[in-house]
Amino acid sequence: MSSTWGNNLKISIFGESHGIGIGVVIDGLPAGERLDFEEIQFQMNRRAPGNDSTSTPRKEEDMPEVCSGILNDITTGAPLCAVIENANTRSVDYDKLQRLPRPGHADYTGAVRYNGYNDVRGGGHFSGRLTAPLTFAGAVCRQILKRRGITIGGHIYAIGNIFDIPFDPVEVTAEHLSGLQRSFFALNKPETEASMRRMIEEARMQRDSVGGVVEIAAVGVPAGIGSPMFGGVENVLSSIIYGVPAVKGVEFGAGFDVARMRGSESNDPFTVVGNRVVTTRNVCGGILGGISDGMPIIVRAAVKPTPSISLEQHTVDLKEKRDAILTVGGRHDPCIVPRALPAIESAVAIGITDMMKEVGKL
Repeated sequence: MSSTWGNNLKISIFGESHGIGIGVVIDGLPAGERLDFEEIQFQMNRRAPGNDSTSTPRKEEDMPEVCSGILNDITTGAPLCAVIENANTRSVDYDKLQRLPRPGHADYTGAVRYNGYNDVRGGGHFSGRLTAPLTFAGAVCRQILKRRGITIGGHIYAIGNIFDIPFDPVEVTAEHLSGLQRSFFALNKPETEASMRRMIEEARMQRDSVGGVVEIAAVGVPAGIGSPMFGGVENVLSSIIYGVPAVKGVEFGAGFDVARMRGSESNDPFTVVGNRVVTTRNVCGGILGGISDGMPIIVRAAVKPTPSISLEQHTVDLKEKRDAILTVGGRHDPCIVPRALPAIESAVAIGITDMMKEVGKL
């Protein structure tokens, strides 16, 4: 499986949702970086299940055990390995899925790709549970980046057709981004939360699910990171954001809206503030020619509805080669968006760390 990512900072994620444990090896971290493990656990708790009515009741502590690469809370320069125990599994819920693949899941495609040997329990290695070690790696990278003046944060931009206020792509601040992380339901306009929660609860009561969009900003990123043609900021960040299983779309800056603009509207005029070159708009999302321009990097990701729903669905019986009806049991999120947010923030942090190391800024 292709579960290793990165050119200058490499991560390798291992384990299955209902196996003994899951984890990550991070190779290429600079030595001498002190890590705050309370802050790391805070980021892990943001993603962990069982902490809100919008998430699955499956409760996991998600406490990483570091096996190597750290001494006295300081990175040694050796590969950092962390393991997270899977302590709350009910694999009986998945017995029938070897022959009745769930719509919207990788049960069928995984069976084809791996000749039926894939672990379907909880989604196995395809599960969103694997975003826990991704979040750990991102929590480590966040601290390293913060010492270089870079802050990453995000908010729930949309649940279904209910939208929050987008970031001001020019004026978004590190203080605002840090504050958003203190709320499980992170919003620029907190008054939107009640209507979003009503939509999620309505989907849950109908044994269904709902998706949405998250918006991430990275401020303090210096101009000059990223390498065209295939190592640009968009390329690198997209490749790791798509590692979050629920993500189905990624856009930067104005994204698809640029297709309806003229050049005079999409071009960001330059100006000088103090001794710094900035732009008066940020339609490009902080990226020109695949290279950061020093403005906030703005990225949005579309998160699909949780595919595990308890409504009856049409599927096939792979053993008997006939149509079948499936009702999915188990414990599942009616909306994965709030928990996907910290995982996608972490993906952005890892991607930026990789590119910072490429240009010698770590």
